[in-house]
Amino acid sequence: MNARTRQLASREHGWCLAANRWGARGVVRAWFRMISRLGDGAFWYALMAGLVLFDGWRGLDASAHLAATGVVALILYRKLKRWTKRPRPCAADRRIQAWIAPLDEFSFPSGHTLHAVSFTVVALAHYPVLAWVLLPFTACVAISRVVLGLHYPSDVLAATAIGCALASLSLWIAPVTG
Repeated sequence: MNARTRQLASREHGWCLAANRWGARGVVRAWFRMISRLGDGAFWYALMAGLVLFDGWRGLDASAHLAATGVVALILYRKLKRWTKRPRPCAADRRIQAWIAPLDEFSFPSGHTLHAVSFTVVALAHYPVLAWVLLPFTACVAISRVVLGLHYPSDVLAATAIGCALASLSLWIAPVTG
């Protein structure tokens, strides 16, 4: 690791510590725990069900698109985690508290963020009117992963880029019509 890389890693580690200390506040921790749990899937399943209930066949088409993108995202992030094997911040530094139990062992990339971003991009292609709900929720999911001590900022940034790329590919393969 060269000096520049060490400096960036040290700075990122400092951001993790600062964000995690912010999570020590009860109301902050409760908020991000709730967001993280919703990001486990409940929010997205409810969105898909709501689209079908409120928009029939068009909603079913959008939900199928979200589900297909989600399956690819799941396979992709699991393979990346097994390949990179980056320890979570809470495992690498005892000062960083995991404010919620991690769903798996490794940190890179953030699966929650990858899913949230890819689902949001695809959902907004179908229903731009949902931006007022989906964009803030997705931002909170991404922030929650660092605050809760489970991811480095670079895990979240990489997951954002991967999620955007995956959603773009998904929309290129299956463009939204009508």
